[in-house]
Amino acid sequence: MSVQTRLTAQPGVSIQRVHAVINPASGNVGPAAADALGALFAEFGLGHQVTELVPGRFAQMVRAAVDAGPDLVVVLGGDGTARLVAEACGPRGPLVAPLSGGTMNKLGRALYGPTPWREALAGALRCGVARWMPGGEVDGRAFYCSAVLGPPALWARPREAIRAHKLRRAWRRARVASRNAFLSRLRYEFDGQIGHGLAIRLICPTISRALAEDEGFLEAAVLDLQDARAGVRLALKNLIGDWREDPDVTVRPCVQGRAWARDPIPSMLDGEFFRLGRQVELRFRPRAFRALAPATD
Repeated sequence: MSVQTRLTAQPGVSIQRVHAVINPASGNVGPAAADALGALFAEFGLGHQVTELVPGRFAQMVRAAVDAGPDLVVVLGGDGTARLVAEACGPRGPLVAPLSGGTMNKLGRALYGPTPWREALAGALRCGVARWMPGGEVDGRAFYCSAVLGPPALWARPREAIRAHKLRRAWRRARVASRNAFLSRLRYEFDGQIGHGLAIRLICPTISRALAEDEGFLEAAVLDLQDARAGVRLALKNLIGDWREDPDVTVRPCVQGRAWARDPIPSMLDGEFFRLGRQVELRFRPRAFRALAPATD
């Protein structure tokens, strides 16, 4: 039986052409990744193309890969790269296989576990199934792991500079994040419930430890930290317990809502930094994109 026949036999899955998108800057992507992917696709008899992303052109190159009309887009990078590809594919586009090639890899681990990416992809190509993946949306921008709104999101900027080996820029951005850590507050409305806090974290059911994967809402955690001491306490809670038990954390479900502040709202979506407007709309997306996932017994 050919590989194509076996793949087609799985519900909703028909794969003949694959386009792989690689982020060479991601932590676990080696220099031979493109060749390894090409060899694996050839082994399965699949028509394929491999694109290595170039800084400054990520969005355009991902859009071109999706517009080429493959049956499957394989992503080898971090959660930020997977977010970009999944958003471009959406619910009507090709399947997505977000492999673990970065440092956090929350989405890849949720789908494929700790299996190395070559083994995970080979297993999914042999007997994978199409699986709807949930997500969230902030001001029209998608996320599939988590989003952070408020001053803590500013720490994404020095991290980005460190990854780019721009240490002076990282130091400047870290000083800005530190100075603004507790200066501004957010107000929010989740499904009619109004409140306020320092920051909001929205977590998708796929990676939440508190939600089942088929829950129909986001886990919304409001952090109302007052000073650095409270921040240290929360960090310790995260290391040795459950940060949800901290007295400055309120957890609520959220299907849709909004958040607003006096100044533009810094945000981090799946690890990527964005500066949004003074008011943003939030919503849960139960069918955000389709992933090529391992078959379940």
